Amino acid sequence: MQNELNLEGVEQQALREYTEKAYLNYSMYVILDRALPQIGDGLKPVQRRIVYAMSELGLAAGSKPKKSARTVGDVIGKFHPHGDSACYEAMVLMAQEFSYRYALVDGHGNWGSTDDPKSFAAMRYTESRLKPYAKSLLAELGQGTVDWAPNFDGTMDEPVVLPARLPNLLLNGTAGIAVGLSTDVPPHNLREVVSACVHLIDKPKATVAQLMKHIKGPDFPTSGELISSREDLVNIYKTGNGTLRLRATYKEENGDIVITALPYQIAGSKILEQIAAQMRNKKLPLVEDLRDESDHEDPIRLVITPKSKKVDVEQLMSHLFATTSLERTVRVNMNIVALDGRPRAFDLPSLLTEWLKFRRETVKRRLQHRLQILLDRLHILDGLLIAYLNIDEVIKIIRKEEKPKPVLMKRFSLSDLQAEAILNLRLRNLAKLEEIKIRGEQDELSEERDGLEKTLKSAARMKTLIKKELLEDAESYGDERRTTIVAREAAKAMDETQLVASEPVTIVLSQRGWARAAKGHELDPFSLSYKSGDGFLAAARGRSNQLAMFIDSTGRVYSISAHTLPSARGQGEPLSGRLNPPDGAEFCGAMIGDPDTKWLLASDAGHGFVATLEDLVTRNKAGKAVLRVPAGGRAVVPSPVPQDAECLIAAVSSIGRLLMFEMEDLPELAKGKGNKLLNIPNKKYQAGEEKLVAVAVVPELGNLQIHTASRTMTLKWNDVDDYYGERALRGSLLPQGWRKVERLSVTAD
Repeated sequence: MQNELNLEGVEQQALREYTEKAYLNYSMYVILDRALPQIGDGLKPVQRRIVYAMSELGLAAGSKPKKSARTVGDVIGKFHPHGDSACYEAMVLMAQEFSYRYALVDGHGNWGSTDDPKSFAAMRYTESRLKPYAKSLLAELGQGTVDWAPNFDGTMDEPVVLPARLPNLLLNGTAGIAVGLSTDVPPHNLREVVSACVHLIDKPKATVAQLMKHIKGPDFPTSGELISSREDLVNIYKTGNGTLRLRATYKEENGDIVITALPYQIAGSKILEQIAAQMRNKKLPLVEDLRDESDHEDPIRLVITPKSKKVDVEQLMSHLFATTSLERTVRVNMNIVALDGRPRAFDLPSLLTEWLKFRRETVKRRLQHRLQILLDRLHILDGLLIAYLNIDEVIKIIRKEEKPKPVLMKRFSLSDLQAEAILNLRLRNLAKLEEIKIRGEQDELSEERDGLEKTLKSAARMKTLIKKELLEDAESYGDERRTTIVAREAAKAMDETQLVASEPVTIVLSQRGWARAAKGHELDPFSLSYKSGDGFLAAARGRSNQLAMFIDSTGRVYSISAHTLPSARGQGEPLSGRLNPPDGAEFCGAMIGDPDTKWLLASDAGHGFVATLEDLVTRNKAGKAVLRVPAGGRAVVPSPVPQDAECLIAAVSSIGRLLMFEMEDLPELAKGKGNKLLNIPNKKYQAGEEKLVAVAVVPELGNLQIHTASRTMTLKWNDVDDYYGERALRGSLLPQGWRKVERLSVTAD
């Protein structure tokens, strides 16, 4: 028989309760002892322990620095039993001038750079000591100002919080992620924050608007611009959360654009990569060159060379702000551990009020500690004075009595402390002058005691003292604002067509669907080289910053930026590599122009309409269904419609029938089948049957050129009467030998 497990005396707990309790304990540890800062000193535990350990090692601002490994060893060995690398990274952060607005650690050696903050040297190579600003956190530490708690192994005590003389939380900011909570407090300018604190001491009910007369907004260590609106800043300070928009600053220098400051926590190398990527992808043709000229004198100097002096610098930079990290948003979420040990969200007035409450209590404890020292010293001095006034009797008691201490206490009504001080007197201190010194010290200490007591009893004196100390520290550690506050609209990326220089181009499409863009409008597309078995199909003249559009045999239209097409030095590239036409579809024509440009679209069934290019635009690689083509049919090469001119439409069939009619007879549509252009009796599309071959729009006084395989005939505007008629008629036959028309074109008279 198996023995039953004896659980007598063993605490039993439900698994659900155990896991819930364990998770809550873990959550509270992460929130209070790792990720969120205390409002008093604005530090997380690891940061506080680093600063305290460095002060214990004697690494004050004026001392000789020591190896960082020594400091990290003390921190993890005495106070913070965690990984040395994590501890060192926290120390590095406090030493980086570009990370901390008011750095706490003075690092010697390689402590990282703005391009790569984590490129710092190992702790065995670097040395460190505290910055002068750290004194504001440590100056009052040994004056009874804060509570102390045992360290992790109970062998020594460490401060629960440092007695900060300044609101370090707002000055340096912080960021952290806990369980269910996160915090993001931006850094601020010391002088502005102190000014706001002084105002709040005088007027405890000050509003956000009143405090913002002193605190203009966050002040980041890397300069740059804060472009959030006044309303956004007011809302952030009222609610304790929101987003800030930061932007780089630049200047123009000898035709170049020089970026002189970057947004907080953005590396120059990242910006260069982002701009270079756009240049490689031909999405930034306005920029000719890009280089990094940063050095020790100019930590940030990124130079952008525009393509020409005609480039609008403001427009180009607006595009770069929108498409790179030259402009970024920073989250604000002021979740902080309050004085009662509970984390909560603070707005600006409540945060400063809570810190001033901490500061008032710290100063009160400091004064009380000093007062107690004074009272103890005065008490001893009273006893010493009694001894000097009765020196002969005191000496006699000491010489004769076996236990002189109780006798002295009884004879002169002394306390134990006073009697002990008398017994510890040295013979050299029995001189007559010592009595004068004691009385002088009593007077000084009594005066200081009276001053301390008055201050402790008077709220007004306490306020005055706190204000005085704040202003003294602002004078010692304050500096000018680095981040400029300029309300601006969020940057917008330029349209792709705006980025490209406007140059004349000719889009050439081959019979097999290969496209290219030749510079200029004087090009003869027949003079270009084509692949074996291929030849010219269509050409369209426009500008390099316009969209090139192509229509396939099914009537679908596709859009491609003209400047992205290969040049005419080669044979182009197949459109099927960029676009996804339906199976079996062939490209039949090209179009280009401004959005309001009109083109004549037609199918070989004899139907067509006039379309505006802006109605045809699509970014879909599968194209946009525009012209309805019957089964077995196909689109013909489109023809441009001249603006502000009287025009005739010419339509010619495969058997040589040409019809010319007024353009007003044809409707303007966005898509569809269109109206009948030329009367073609075919009911079904079969090989050898009559079809529409080509169309053209001929302006007044223009010439219509009719091209066959071997020759060209020109019809002048005044010679078209034989072919002029109403829309949808059969038209007239061309002369014998000109009836196998391949294409139509239009020239000026």
